[in-house]
Amino acid sequence: MTRPIIGISGSVIIDDGGIFPGYHRSYVNEDYVDSVVQNGGVPYIIPFTENDEVVKAQLDNVQGLILSGGHDVDPHQYGEEPLQKIGATWPARDHFDMRLLKLAEENGIPVLGICRGAQIINVAHGGTLYQDLSYRKELTLKHMQGHTPDLPTHGMKAKADSKLAQILGKTEFKVNSFHHQLIKDVAPDLIASAKAPDGVVEGLENKAGNVIAVQWHPEMLHRNPDVAFMNNLFKFVIDNAK
Repeated sequence: MTRPIIGISGSVIIDDGGIFPGYHRSYVNEDYVDSVVQNGGVPYIIPFTENDEVVKAQLDNVQGLILSGGHDVDPHQYGEEPLQKIGATWPARDHFDMRLLKLAEENGIPVLGICRGAQIINVAHGGTLYQDLSYRKELTLKHMQGHTPDLPTHGMKAKADSKLAQILGKTEFKVNSFHHQLIKDVAPDLIASAKAPDGVVEGLENKAGNVIAVQWHPEMLHRNPDVAFMNNLFKFVIDNAK
């Protein structure tokens, strides 16, 4: 059986010490890689580039796409100026991820967006974000647990008729939480498929059911037997790989 190639959008880390301070390195966290391997796929890190022709060639060589976490999305992407509590942004990476997403959608390749990846999917489709959870008027849970990445800390409820609920086999569960930005307005052509108890949207999907986005980090939960069903998100990409 041939294992499908699953591309994971990469980021860049800058050395702050060692013999090459300031040196740029392409990377993703190993949990993304391990999650794909564990669930039957072949992980390929897609390194960041500003060359659109190279991005197209990169996407042509994978059968499924995972948009990984990282930087805050540049608020200019959804028509806002940066507010005081926004974190580090990288507009060139926004373009890179959105280009990968657009090409994947055009080619019918399944997409899983995780954390920043979920926010990218929402913004690329015309949605907006809260630049920091403190800008939300309603009572808001702690969405940045800051410790123990494989420990689910707050509740989640998926819509019973959603593709997400079908994939996970559950409508109520707990998730790990590492984000200070929140989805504000859901893009008009996307469906809000899961919400936290405070009403924050943490799951999105398209109507075709081949683009799934989650605000939590299932790759950090892939070894936790208590939430083994989180692996189904990676199986979704792998099983539906084109």
